[in-house]
Amino acid sequence: MSDTTLSSSTAVGLPAFRFSAAETLKHVVLIFGSLIVLLPFYVMVSYSFKSPAEIMQNIGGFFGAQEAFRDDYCIKLGKDVADCMVTPVIYNYTTAFEKAPLIRYLLNGVIVTASIFIIQVLVALPCAYALAKLRFWGRDAVFGLVLFSLLIPVHAIALPLYIMLAKVGLTNTYAALIIPWTISVFGIFLMRQFFMTVPDDLIDAARMDGMNEFSIIWNVMLPTAIPALLAFAIFSVVAHWNDYFWPRIVITGDRSLFTPPLGLREFKGDADGDNFGPMMATATIIVAPLIVAFLIAQRRFIEGITLSGMK
Repeated sequence: MSDTTLSSSTAVGLPAFRFSAAETLKHVVLIFGSLIVLLPFYVMVSYSFKSPAEIMQNIGGFFGAQEAFRDDYCIKLGKDVADCMVTPVIYNYTTAFEKAPLIRYLLNGVIVTASIFIIQVLVALPCAYALAKLRFWGRDAVFGLVLFSLLIPVHAIALPLYIMLAKVGLTNTYAALIIPWTISVFGIFLMRQFFMTVPDDLIDAARMDGMNEFSIIWNVMLPTAIPALLAFAIFSVVAHWNDYFWPRIVITGDRSLFTPPLGLREFKGDADGDNFGPMMATATIIVAPLIVAFLIAQRRFIEGITLSGMK
């Protein structure tokens, strides 16, 4: 009877499920890796809901008990204890905006990351087009230098860059945050890989219509490169939005130029200790736009990486 059932299931086209040890192991490893990646975000969001006591004792579950606690800073200001009783989640997120000009820091992050990305695109597209579609002596050598530049860590050139900016008086300015990153060798490489997949017939047809090379770049190649540009935008924006190392070096005194990661320093205490609740609330606010942007552009991001020949 079981044989009849199996044969009838096959006849009607029902899927046959087969156990694969390799596939199972692969999914187990991926799930384990995902949990490792997601754990810091879980802790960050959870701590943004909790009171200081719950954070120190690691109790209260994900959302915490949300029991009112006494704000010691409010007491120091001379207010009554009854007026200084606050709910953890409200206290953490209101303090994130009140103790530091977080809106200003977020605006600085938008200005810096948007300026860097726009200039990177203006530089990367012509360079990538030349390396992919134009024939000139030394082209392969130039592309080799691009690949070599990918191997140079930013920390190795940070000191020369800082000295150069300090000598021309550009520290503590938006220029110091933007200029060093206006040329992206990764962007050139990524766009070059994408342009290699564009048929030469399309470019030849544009030339026959009377377009010069710059017109071809901005009117023909740019519209076809939108998926790759979105992929590059994710890499560029995330890298510079989250960058703490370089802004910490070149922005030394002017708090109005702080980027979002530098804003987290406002909650680093000395004698009073660290204020982890508002710090985690600030981190959640900083990370949220990136997560939303990635979820919106996820399909185009994967498409851009695939079409650029990167796996």
